[in-house]
Amino acid sequence: MNINRLVIQRGAAMNPIASFLKYFNWHIAVNSLFARLILQGVIITISLAVVSQLAGTLIGLALYFLRRSRFVPFRWLAEAYIWFFRGTPLLVQILFAYNALPYLGLSNPLRNLDIFTQLGFVSIYTDAMLAGLVALSLNEGAYMAEIVRAGIDSIDIGQMEAAKSLGMTYAQGMRRIVLPQAMRVIIPPLGNEFNNMLKTTSLVYVIGVYDLLGAAKAIGDFSFRTLELLVTASIWYLAMTTVWGFVQAYIERKFNAANIDPALREGSWWRRMLGIRGRPAPAPALAGGALFAPGVEPPSIQGDRR
Repeated sequence: MNINRLVIQRGAAMNPIASFLKYFNWHIAVNSLFARLILQGVIITISLAVVSQLAGTLIGLALYFLRRSRFVPFRWLAEAYIWFFRGTPLLVQILFAYNALPYLGLSNPLRNLDIFTQLGFVSIYTDAMLAGLVALSLNEGAYMAEIVRAGIDSIDIGQMEAAKSLGMTYAQGMRRIVLPQAMRVIIPPLGNEFNNMLKTTSLVYVIGVYDLLGAAKAIGDFSFRTLELLVTASIWYLAMTTVWGFVQAYIERKFNAANIDPALREGSWWRRMLGIRGRPAPAPALAGGALFAPGVEPPSIQGDRR
């Protein structure tokens, strides 16, 4: 009996999969899904992603107009901004923003505000949150500038000329005519950027923000079950990105309704999701094999009389 047990233990040590199944505790990974610190991390992650994406989109739109400005220094400024934030790692930008706060004399005043503790959050400091938010927003703005440029430039210039001929100013024509049409091109990559932003927010844990990854690391390091808590965080990230995938698909269908095959709008939701066409509805049969319904006269076709 002891010999058999020794053989099994040696086999588990030699087989990495068996060793993983032996020591990994799924019970901890599942039970930690709704731990208070994990749920707090989910809220912080979603909040950072939404605010950073919104701010980045506005920055990208502003950069588009700066690049189209007649004032040359504005164009240089926009190009330099995009060159810098696209050319340096986001992690470096987050660390730079956080470590720049003491030089600006803002670190202690921001930390003393203690806003998040008053809202019921644990170990969330205003200075670290603000640094992470600013870095994520500025970085996203550089990428959104290219997405906005591609969307607006895809609209024919005649649309703006037609708007001006109706008496609209440039701002009115852009807001009422060009941007609504450009949204059909902007929304798909914008949705992908937000999907990526939900995961990119995990970088702020290096400056002490207890987002989803930071909370999972804190609990895992304390309980010496880091791998189980990383699985917990992965499940939440998958859940958030999956839900956003459905929301993005719904928004894209709304903005691109004119180009959707009418056959895909009919039938159950799972047919529409998989793109399965339903059988075409048969034409209603008329009594007596008539070609036209009662009271409907057939069209008269008259040829040219010579």
